[in-house]
Amino acid sequence: MDWGSALQGLLGGVLIGASASWLMAALGRVAGISGIVSGLLFDRPTGDTAWRLTFLLGLVSGPVLLLLLGEGGNVAGQPDAVVGPPVGGAGLMLAAGALVGFGTGIGSGCTSGHGVCGLSRLSVRSLMATVTFLVAGMVTVYVSRHLMGVGA
Repeated sequence: MDWGSALQGLLGGVLIGASASWLMAALGRVAGISGIVSGLLFDRPTGDTAWRLTFLLGLVSGPVLLLLLGEGGNVAGQPDAVVGPPVGGAGLMLAAGALVGFGTGIGSGCTSGHGVCGLSRLSVRSLMATVTFLVAGMVTVYVSRHLMGVGA
């Protein structure tokens, strides 16, 4: 077991939980990324833009800072690469992103909203949504890797 990776994962989880707790305590808002982005792009109630932009800036600034410091980790699956090209191509990646966006609209939230915030509030609806996300993800990986041979 790689203890460095395990500790990084633990620290990341603690930071995600702390930020979700802070957002709920300070503003009474759920830290669901799809809802934050949707509210920023479409709903935008008066006075609601600043915290959404700040949250999203914080969301992307951490990984960018780690990349600049050379601590980004290997998410490409190649020994010397930090971020690699999409395995299935840009078109497949755009289609997958559109389907995820569509799904978060149908599911009234995403994994961060349901999985992190909803489960911590003992929401049965969030439990069902999170189980659905996980099962759909497992089926997608199985079909794409084992039946279609993508990324194998």
